[in-house]
Amino acid sequence: MSHSANSRYASDDAKWAAVAARDKQADGEFFYSVRTTGVYCRPSCGARLARRENVAFHADMAAAERAGFRPCKRCKPDEGAQGARHAALVTAACRRIEAADVPPTLETLANEAGLSPHYFHRLFRAVTGVTPRAYANARRAERVRDALPAASSVTSAYYDAGFNSNGRFYAKSDALLGMKPAAFRAGGKAESIRFAVAQCSLGALLVAATSRGLCAISLGDDPDTLVRELQDRFPQAELVGADTGFERWVAQVVGFVESPRIGLSLPLDVRGTAFQQRVWQALRDVPAGETASYAQIAERIGAPRAVRAVAQACASNTLAVAIPCHRIVRNDGAVSGYRWGVERKRALLSQEREAQEAREAPAPGDTVTKGKR
Repeated sequence: MSHSANSRYASDDAKWAAVAARDKQADGEFFYSVRTTGVYCRPSCGARLARRENVAFHADMAAAERAGFRPCKRCKPDEGAQGARHAALVTAACRRIEAADVPPTLETLANEAGLSPHYFHRLFRAVTGVTPRAYANARRAERVRDALPAASSVTSAYYDAGFNSNGRFYAKSDALLGMKPAAFRAGGKAESIRFAVAQCSLGALLVAATSRGLCAISLGDDPDTLVRELQDRFPQAELVGADTGFERWVAQVVGFVESPRIGLSLPLDVRGTAFQQRVWQALRDVPAGETASYAQIAERIGAPRAVRAVAQACASNTLAVAIPCHRIVRNDGAVSGYRWGVERKRALLSQEREAQEAREAPAPGDTVTKGKR
């Protein structure tokens, strides 16, 4: 407790005034209990104000519980502490997974956390957004991606990453790497990527595609910078200029960026972890003209506490507008955080809102006279 807070709530009269005012700034500085209900609360609790003679004050939750009071079910004064404990347990489990040569079993992780496997599994998924197994697979994928360029062979890279058989690794390799392991090891060598740069109302637009589909839609001010970023992503890939067929793809993408509501029928080469894939699919389910918060996306994918991980997945998106991370805003509706610039995000949202309003506006002659049908 800070000295200033200590002074502000030093007397019982000051504490009572904070409780009567439901002062949120007093939360965590002290707790109060109500003799007639047998519960203890935060100062800001929204429950009906108790009579002063039935109220006592406590320095912390432990003191309130020693006095025989239980946590209030409305303001849940113990929830913050429990949430911190749970986050610490999951963080420790993540570090354990990352450090292990062979991913620990669910039972091992649960035992180390002092929880049942079923409860630990639910807790881990609620905090991270993925299961322990999916988290372990994502870490192994990172190890493979980091190890392949310098590895003496593909085999040594996947064994070092924790895959115990080449069959299991190759079964997952395309989704993990977006190309064959040998090609990834060579920095994308033998991967052919068609690309072109065009202009749209938002500036320069780079469109790139592998044989699987669009792998990049990037926005920027400088076309050369966009091309260099693509080269850095695939340093050894063969970058091929647009042919007539690909120019038609580019034209479709430009039209789609200018008017996202028309949709994009081109295939996408989406590369990411299982969690990122879930987030990106949820983004694609947000209609043009609407927005959602990071917290709402986390709820929709069944991981309400993984808000930060959702934000990171949005930042990792390489397909502007096709995976519409521009429709994700803060809880207060404020526009922030966009890989291709906040001003472009505002422009996209404004453009989509205007299109929505124009579509919903009554056509000339459709006005209904009041009182008549």
